[in-house]
Amino acid sequence: MNLNELRDNEGSRYRKKRLGRGIGSGKGKTSGRGVKGQKAREGVSLNGFEGGQLPLYRRMPKRGFVNIFRKEYAPVNLGAISKAIESGKLDKAATVTEETLRKAGLVNGSKLAGVRLLAHGELSHGVTIEVAGASAAALAAVEKAGGTVKVLETKKEVQADA
Repeated sequence: MNLNELRDNEGSRYRKKRLGRGIGSGKGKTSGRGVKGQKAREGVSLNGFEGGQLPLYRRMPKRGFVNIFRKEYAPVNLGAISKAIESGKLDKAATVTEETLRKAGLVNGSKLAGVRLLAHGELSHGVTIEVAGASAAALAAVEKAGGTVKVLETKKEVQADA
């Protein structure tokens, strides 16, 4: 096979149907939107609208309490750290932090309050780990392997009394 013989797989790309280009195109005049009305217009957002009837999301009962200030932590297991060290993604001599875990591909997401270390799997190397939280079993497993865990203090919001 040569470079000039490379082609996309059949059906992997298709041309977008051009709308409003005459009645002969099959998508002319109303461009597949029917005739008149709110839905035929541009910029219409009708998600959850049921024609004036009380929408389903308002009919359903709300239960419990939803904490809008809840902090989400990225869970990282000891087994995943051990695999990353063996594959060369992490250096066992360096301190393992949230930043190094991101670079190794073990932590994803931008709206996280930090990393929480969990004890699933075994750690075969003595590693220094800095995380926002760790389970008691994970702390014991890391110390048993000859490593240390430093739990970082999270910033507490100061509320002013008024």
